[in-house]
Amino acid sequence: MKGKILKILRGENDVVSGETISSQLGVSRVSVWKHIKRLQEVGYHIQATPKGYRLISAHDSLYPWEFGERESKIHYFDEVTSTMDVARNLARNDCPDFSVVIAGHQKKGRGRLKRTWLSSEGGLYFTIILRPQIPPALSSRVNFAASMILALTLRRMFKIDTVVKWPNDILVHGRKVAGLLSEMEAESDIITYINIGIGVNINNDPTPREPMATSLKKILGRNISRKQLLSEFLDHFENRLNNRALDSVISEWKSCTMTIGRHVKIVTNHDEFEGLAMDVDENGALILKLADGSVKTIIYGDCFHT
Repeated sequence: MKGKILKILRGENDVVSGETISSQLGVSRVSVWKHIKRLQEVGYHIQATPKGYRLISAHDSLYPWEFGERESKIHYFDEVTSTMDVARNLARNDCPDFSVVIAGHQKKGRGRLKRTWLSSEGGLYFTIILRPQIPPALSSRVNFAASMILALTLRRMFKIDTVVKWPNDILVHGRKVAGLLSEMEAESDIITYINIGIGVNINNDPTPREPMATSLKKILGRNISRKQLLSEFLDHFENRLNNRALDSVISEWKSCTMTIGRHVKIVTNHDEFEGLAMDVDENGALILKLADGSVKTIIYGDCFHT
């Protein structure tokens, strides 16, 4: 209902009477007033006059009602420990495919290798819950599809040169603008769920604690709508998963990466390796040529371009 009210107010440059809104939506004027009062409480600047209501301005909201037909699958929280934690609970309780958990702030956002993902105000932090009908051995292709689609979405929307760094960071001019983390549960040969957590530096400034990071605001010199970016990404990502097989994902991802052909350092839970990143295999593992000429396949780790 809140989304429908906002749509009516956004469609007018003038005051809209409560009677008009209630008539269009088939609810009482008291119900309209209650919804508008709640919208005002969470930050929407809606002017109430004797003649009706006018939307003066809307903050960069990520509430479920902002996402149209997706509303029932959007779970928004002002603050959580981690969207991955919330998503795991939802996934284990049979939430539908392509449910999305969004947080305004994470107290303990997670990165790879048990690192902390800093979640300063103005960034976009969310986890998508997926239930693909594929064997667990192909699960990594879903992660690579997500990072590729995010990089391409940023290119298309903002005309910036985004590239992917193995396994799934998004860089602009060598600085990190987004990162992805995935978690999977499976029973036998059936995937129960894949959760993909994504953090995008949008209107925040990560550089005081992460000097090699950047944000879209710093790159473009203006504030960016988090809702618009998230909506665009979700639409393109869902369309890609629903309408094309995953067979070509790795080759498509390679066309967006700057890791292959570079000297890199790989950090895993127990080891470090340095060498030439020669290729990424069909399941997303990095093929690394070491200094002694031997070749090592790295399935999981953090990658640093050197």
